[in-house]
Amino acid sequence: MIRSLLSAVLALIFVVSGFSQSYFEDGLSANFHKERRQALRELMPKNSIAVIFTNPTKNRSNDVDFIFHPNTDFFYLTGFREPNSVLVIFSEVRNFDSFSSNEILYVQPRDPRAEQWNGKRLGVDGVKEKLGFEQVFLNEEFGKTPVLNIQESEKILSFNLGKTQEESSANAPLISMIGKFKTETQYPKELSEVTMEMYELIRATEVGNSANVAQVIGRYQRTYPEVEKDPILSDFVKADSPEKRMAIKQNIPDSKLDITSLPKMMDQLREVKTAEEIALLKKAVKISAVGQIEVMKAAKVGMSEREIQGIHEFIYKRYGAEGLGYPSIVGAGNNGCILHYIENDLTNVDQRLLLMDLGAEWRGYTADVTRTIPISGKFNEEEKAIYELVYKAQEAGIALCKVGTDFSEIGQVTRQIINEGLADLGIIKRGERHNYFPHGTSHHLGLDVHDRGGYGSLKEGVVLTVEPGIYIPEGSNCDEKWWGIAVRIEDDILVTSNGPVNLSEDAPRTVEAIEQMMRIPSILQNWALPEID
Repeated sequence: MIRSLLSAVLALIFVVSGFSQSYFEDGLSANFHKERRQALRELMPKNSIAVIFTNPTKNRSNDVDFIFHPNTDFFYLTGFREPNSVLVIFSEVRNFDSFSSNEILYVQPRDPRAEQWNGKRLGVDGVKEKLGFEQVFLNEEFGKTPVLNIQESEKILSFNLGKTQEESSANAPLISMIGKFKTETQYPKELSEVTMEMYELIRATEVGNSANVAQVIGRYQRTYPEVEKDPILSDFVKADSPEKRMAIKQNIPDSKLDITSLPKMMDQLREVKTAEEIALLKKAVKISAVGQIEVMKAAKVGMSEREIQGIHEFIYKRYGAEGLGYPSIVGAGNNGCILHYIENDLTNVDQRLLLMDLGAEWRGYTADVTRTIPISGKFNEEEKAIYELVYKAQEAGIALCKVGTDFSEIGQVTRQIINEGLADLGIIKRGERHNYFPHGTSHHLGLDVHDRGGYGSLKEGVVLTVEPGIYIPEGSNCDEKWWGIAVRIEDDILVTSNGPVNLSEDAPRTVEAIEQMMRIPSILQNWALPEID
C-alpha cells in the first residue's frame, strides 16, 4: 500500500470512500433484481414502505478497512455493491412534487479523488444506466424530502437497527441516514425482534386463548432476556385472569414500525432459487469441488494447513471467483474437532485425517463443500469405520431432499443412523446422550452460506446442504484409538421435482474414490519455491 507525505489526508480519503465494487457481466441481471423488488412489493401490506440499508464498512486496523460486502438482502433487491446506500420500496406508486415512483435508491456521490485511490463509483447516473433504477438520489438527500410519508403510511417495514453502527468516517453517511430514519419513525431506543413478535402475538390473541399465549411467552422468557425484562410481557404472563390479560393488551404501544415482517418476507423470497440463481450456485459449487479434487492429489504428509488452504483458494481465484463465501476451515487431526476452526496454523500435518470445509463465492453466491481425507492417502481401520458411518448417514439425508420432505426429518434420520452406529462401534452406550455430533445436518445455501429460508416442507428450487459429522476429541470417554478422529462430509443439494441433485458430486465422497484420487499425481508436485529463512 502506498503511503506519502500527505498520508493523513489520503488516509481520510481511503477510509471515507469505501471500496468500489465490480459489476460482472455474467452475474445477476438488472431484471432479476427488478423482479425481486416486485415480488417483495406483492408481499407487503397495502400502503406500506420497506426501508433497507446496506451494511456498514468494517475496520480491519488503523486506516485499513475490510473489503466491503453489501447486505445480502439489499444486494438481492438492487444488485448495488457500494456502501452508504439505502433502498426505499413503496407497496404502491407514490406521487411526489417532481416524480412518481414505487421505489427510490439513495447512493454515495461520485468523488474523483476517492475514486483515484479506491476505484470508480457508479453515482446516480451509473446506477440508472447499470441497474435500471429510474429514481436515484444522493444519500445526502435522504430525509430532506418526506419520502417516508409516515402520516400517510400504515406500516413502515425495516430490519432491526438497534445494533450500534461502527463509528468511523467511512460510515458517516450511513449513520446519518439511519439517524434520520429513526427520528422520523420514532424508533425506540430498545427494540427486539422477539419482543415485537410477542407483542404481535398478544395483539392477535382472543380472550379464550390468552392463557395459552401467556405460556408461550413464559417459555420465551427463559430463553430471551429481553422478553423476561419487558414489563408488558411480564405482566401478561403473571396476570391470573383472561380479563386482566386483555387489559394489559391495551398497554402495547401503537407503532407503525414493523421489524418482524420484513425478515420473514425475505426468508420467503430467498428460499426458492430462480434459474438465474441456480446457474451461479452451480458454478460456485463446481469450482469448490475442483478445489477438493486438486487438494486430494496434492496433499501429503508434512504440508501445513495453510498451504492446503492456499491450494483451494488459488484454484478459486484461477477460475475468477471473487472471494470466499466464509473463512476457510482446514483442520488436521484433533483440529478437525473444532467445528469452526479457521486458524489453520498447524505447520506439519502428520498421518491423520484432514477435514476441509471451504466454499468459493461466484458472483455473490457461495458454495459450501466439505471433504475429509487421510493425509497419508489411506484410511486406517478406525478412520474408515467412522467415515463410512458418516457417509451412510449422509446418503440417507440426501435421499430425503425431495419436494414435500420436512426440513427437520433430514436431521432426525442422519442423527439416528449416527447414534446407532456409534453404539455398534462401542463408542457410546445405546441410547446414551453424547456430543460427538453437535450440529445440525442442513441449512439453506445462496447469497449467504447460511442463507435465508423457511424450515418447513422442502420446495422445488431449494438449495441446501447435507453435512452430518462425527468428532471425537482427544480425552473423550471412549477407547483412545478413536481420539482425534473428525469426519464431516458436506454436499450442496438442489431439490427438484425429479428428486435431489448433488451439485458437488464431482468431489469424491467414498473411501475408495478418495483413496484412488489421492494416488493421481498432482500438477503441483514439481512446483518448488526457494527456501526463505
